[in-house]
Amino acid sequence: MLETLLNDYGYPALLVGTFLEGETILILAAVAAHLGYLSLEWVIVCAFLGTLCGDQLYFYLGRRHGPALLEKRPAWKLPSERVSKILESYPVLLILGFRFLYGIRTITPFAIGMSKVSYTLFTLLNLTGAALWATVIGVAGYYFGRTLETVIGDIKHYELEIMVLIGLIGAVLWGVFYYRRKRH
Repeated sequence: MLETLLNDYGYPALLVGTFLEGETILILAAVAAHLGYLSLEWVIVCAFLGTLCGDQLYFYLGRRHGPALLEKRPAWKLPSERVSKILESYPVLLILGFRFLYGIRTITPFAIGMSKVSYTLFTLLNLTGAALWATVIGVAGYYFGRTLETVIGDIKHYELEIMVLIGLIGAVLWGVFYYRRKRH
């Protein structure tokens, strides 16, 4: 069953998942690559394309509709202000590395879009950052699968449980960050 799902929907689910958020979906796909269901190279390519397109869209929304969207989504105001402060001091590092900062990943390209950062500069740095993120997290997830296999033995017997556990951990982390953001 898991093999059929991954063969039929693995890459499209990865594209959509990394378009919307990312880390958990990419780690799951990379573990699936270690198990032989997906190709690590294609996992990295799909993750790169998904995150790149999502971030370009959020940048565009910030550039085109930033103030209006902040008016409708007041919870975005404080994180956007934090991102703007960081952007003033470290624009290149922020654009290259925001994907690695869990909790502000989605709001960052939106806030950058509301800044004076040019579309060209954002796109060039976003291409680089997306490639770096997809490669680092993809390879880390692949080797995480290898480490599990070393510790547990033949993980094929536990693949469904492992995938569910990784998904649950990701969901809990997302829930904690979501709850914290709502409180502020």
